[in-house]
Amino acid sequence: MRASFVFSEVVTGLRRNITMTIAMIITTAISLGLLGGGLLVVQMTNKTEQIYFDRVEVAVYLTNDVSTNDAACTGAICSTLQRDLEATAGVESVSYESRADAYARFQEVFANQPELVQLARPEALPASFRVKLTDPQRFAIINQQFGTKPGVDKVVDQADLVQRLFSVLGGVRNAAFAIAILQAFAALLLISNMIQVAAYTRRTEVGIMRLVGATRWYTQLPFLLEAVVAGVIGSALAIGGLVVAKTAFLDDVLRDLYQSNIIGQITTSDVLFVSPVLAIVGIGLAAVTAYVTLRLYVRQ
Repeated sequence: MRASFVFSEVVTGLRRNITMTIAMIITTAISLGLLGGGLLVVQMTNKTEQIYFDRVEVAVYLTNDVSTNDAACTGAICSTLQRDLEATAGVESVSYESRADAYARFQEVFANQPELVQLARPEALPASFRVKLTDPQRFAIINQQFGTKPGVDKVVDQADLVQRLFSVLGGVRNAAFAIAILQAFAALLLISNMIQVAAYTRRTEVGIMRLVGATRWYTQLPFLLEAVVAGVIGSALAIGGLVVAKTAFLDDVLRDLYQSNIIGQITTSDVLFVSPVLAIVGIGLAAVTAYVTLRLYVRQ
């Protein structure tokens, strides 16, 4: 098999169908870029989950009577609750937050919304115990043991609120994957069409080669390589696009959130981690589609 001949056939094929080749490369790059974006959202979600689950607490809110009459938590009901919580298995730490402390924290959290701060009253915020668990899954036990005790109004698991937040990120990830699948289907059709058109435009040369004894594999290899070359370029563009989008757009937009440790940061290492996946998917998709097309539609 002459490598120079195969290489020249690949270059000729790509040049003859330049517009379709460009369309296929762009479509492949977009679909792989969306797939990579979905994978990066998964990584960001995992990092953010870790950040929040390290902070998550169970809040044991006290009744209005205890919150009003026992601000220092020295009464029998409040102090007993605190001792029982600290003695419970799986509890890492317990901190008491009085009504005044809760109001001060409310003012700090909503400092950028003065109208809301002015409307709020300390009497509306109950005192509570902030319980840090060694295993967040033990919330049900805390709720069962303390939810009905005297002085307890309700027990709230912050992990439930965190899960609702991550459901939004999960929706973004699923949307990116859904669009990527549609784009991948479009790229698949373009690759198939490009191979059929290329084979049709060179049917005379292929027929002559078959008459002089060239094998079927030898005549079809250039078409297969054309699709692979387009897949390689599309994968490279997708990876480059993710790097540019991260450095030129996401880092600036999300800088404050990164610095506040509100969401997990997408790093260059994350992009490099998903790059081999994108390259394998892009090149593999092109090669398999071209091979199947040649077997189904090209008989020479």
